[in-house]
Amino acid sequence: MANPKIDDATGVETVGHEWDGIEELNNPLPRWWLWSFYACIVFSIGYCVAYPAWPLIDKATAGTLGWTSRGQLDGEMKAETARRASLIAELGKASIEQIAADPKLRRAAIDGGRAAFKVNCIQCHGNGAAGSAGYPNLNDDDWLWGGDVSAIHQTLVNGIRQPGDDATRISQMPSFGRDGILNAAQVQDVVSHVRVLAGEEKPSASAQRGAQLYTDNCTVCHGAAGEGNRTVGAPGLNDAIWLYGGTRAALTQSITNARYGVMPSWGNRLDPVTVKMLATYVHSLGGGEEAPAPAPEEAAAAPAAATK
Repeated sequence: MANPKIDDATGVETVGHEWDGIEELNNPLPRWWLWSFYACIVFSIGYCVAYPAWPLIDKATAGTLGWTSRGQLDGEMKAETARRASLIAELGKASIEQIAADPKLRRAAIDGGRAAFKVNCIQCHGNGAAGSAGYPNLNDDDWLWGGDVSAIHQTLVNGIRQPGDDATRISQMPSFGRDGILNAAQVQDVVSHVRVLAGEEKPSASAQRGAQLYTDNCTVCHGAAGEGNRTVGAPGLNDAIWLYGGTRAALTQSITNARYGVMPSWGNRLDPVTVKMLATYVHSLGGGEEAPAPAPEEAAAAPAAATK
């Protein structure tokens, strides 16, 4: 400024700006602030030289230190793999039953299974494993094919109705309405009887007619009292726990057109240890059952086998 204005109170010249009578003094910046600013400039230059910084056409400058975030992650993953190697080896050697019986292995398997579940299973069964329509709730004790750890493991390995897997669990309910096995009125009678079995509807003339139709067509899989049959994956119908819904409309759909839910076989998608961990984790959710007692002939053969 040719003729700088001097502030009367402080004796410092102003910068010439004024806002509603308020003027700015032209005081020098604090030295500590200037030196901090210069240090930041020097640091930023060094950082750009040492680390990836400036974007180019197809990549960024590499930096003289050769550091990358992907490289750091890879190193950390390798270190974690090495740290867990002995435990993974133990889990690999142990059977699913041995893991369930060993507190240390079971705890490790549950931790690993929880992580694997969040990556592979929550898409269908939900983050809390509560399921949804068509996808079973894994927290309760209502199982289609069995809830002991070995049964869960087999389900995971071979899946449910998985094409191309000869050992997959498979069953098929007839489409009673679509295939003309029952007419529309008979389907409604069976629906009435099933809802009575589940305690969701009071006995009626329709339910009485449906009882005989149920005996003729459904007892072979679902049982006379609707208790279900795990051998063929037939759900229980007397507990008001439904996979596709227990409303009249949902049951009409199930009986008329049947259902054909498919679960992938994870045995060819995940490594054996991860599948074991998943089975252990699912078993731990609250509905896991004890292993069934061996058949009498198996129990009698066990001592002889142990002496060989």
